[in-house]
Amino acid sequence: MDQKIISLPNSLKTLSSHLPGTKSVTVLILVGTGSRYEDKRTNGIAHYAEHMFFKGTKKRPTALEISTLIDGIGGEFNAFTSKEYTGYFVKASTQHFELVMDVLSDMLQNSKFEQKEIDRERGVIFEELRMYLDTPVRYIHDLYEQLLFGDQPLGWDIVGTIDSLKNINRGQFLKFKDAYYNPENMLVSIAGGVSHRDTEVTTNKYLGNLKNKETAKFTKVKIDQKKPVAKVVTKNTEQAHLALGVRSYPRGHKNHYVAVVLNTILGSSMSSRLFIQLRERRGLAYYVRAGLEEYYDAGSFVASAGVPPKKIDEAIKVILDEYFKITKEKVGEKELKKSKEHLKGSLALGLEDSREVASLFGAQQLLEGKFRSLEEISKNIDKVTAEEIQSVAQEIFVNRALNLTVIGPYKNEEKFVKILKI
Repeated sequence: MDQKIISLPNSLKTLSSHLPGTKSVTVLILVGTGSRYEDKRTNGIAHYAEHMFFKGTKKRPTALEISTLIDGIGGEFNAFTSKEYTGYFVKASTQHFELVMDVLSDMLQNSKFEQKEIDRERGVIFEELRMYLDTPVRYIHDLYEQLLFGDQPLGWDIVGTIDSLKNINRGQFLKFKDAYYNPENMLVSIAGGVSHRDTEVTTNKYLGNLKNKETAKFTKVKIDQKKPVAKVVTKNTEQAHLALGVRSYPRGHKNHYVAVVLNTILGSSMSSRLFIQLRERRGLAYYVRAGLEEYYDAGSFVASAGVPPKKIDEAIKVILDEYFKITKEKVGEKELKKSKEHLKGSLALGLEDSREVASLFGAQQLLEGKFRSLEEISKNIDKVTAEEIQSVAQEIFVNRALNLTVIGPYKNEEKFVKILKI
């Protein structure tokens, strides 16, 4: 893989990842904005805008024309919104590279934001929100971050609320676009069988005239947790869902790779400790997972599972026991090596796909101002020691940082708070 940063005169940066022999290309345009950049009145507008950019431009007036064009070349296209950035991508054959750039740049520069389309799409997003609320396996994580960050932008749902969404209008979309969709706040990540030269020429052709403006900022999160906390959503479900975690490190922290290896040991594979303890040895869960979330100024490690309602106390105690164990006993050499190889192998397999290449390195460049090669990432993983893992575990797995969210047939939060002890 040959990678290069290309800077256009208007301050727009392009990360070009040339993959020799690859017949596909992924064009991913990333924008440094998401739900944490919103206020209460417009919560959800970043995600709503993501939908609206597909609804027609002056050149391609309808959503059908845009989708038909991409479908007609066998391409894949979609978009996503997170709390700190938004992305729009098309993956297609390299022979259609210029068409892909034409379509994406047209959408992001010339979308009409017609009020009738805004009103129609509002109903779609209402149903998307209701779907998430009715899907505990997904909603449990939104609930967890609500508990973690409270009533401030980082704790709000990305999709927004019924109340915040119902009054968003065309003027607010144009103001939002003007505040964030600026070259200095964007990154074009292009990965596949396209040369650096073709990438530079084509990007400049379609996005070189984009005017730069000052970009609005977000409000830093305020955190003041002194004791374990729990939040319960009462729902008559056949399965209880839980997310149990602790506060961790922000993006770019010196302990990033140690935390990544720690996460792998505890819960990111079928041979991880939590998977073995909850599923294989006790039969308490079908899905068991753990993950890290890193924001600019905050972070979290969280384990989640779906368990029988009558055995939720047992499941919580099993997770807490594993947190405690890794603070007291150093990870063995065999388990440490396995976890590192799992991480490196998974990463290498993922990077066989041009979309994954564009996404991984593009997000690094947008959010951190630099990207790390596969070789550099692998070296940093290999450097992690058992002593460092134990030290990080001792730092983050502490009683005062425990947060638990539960969805199920329960009403008493205090019952859960009482068992939150490492």
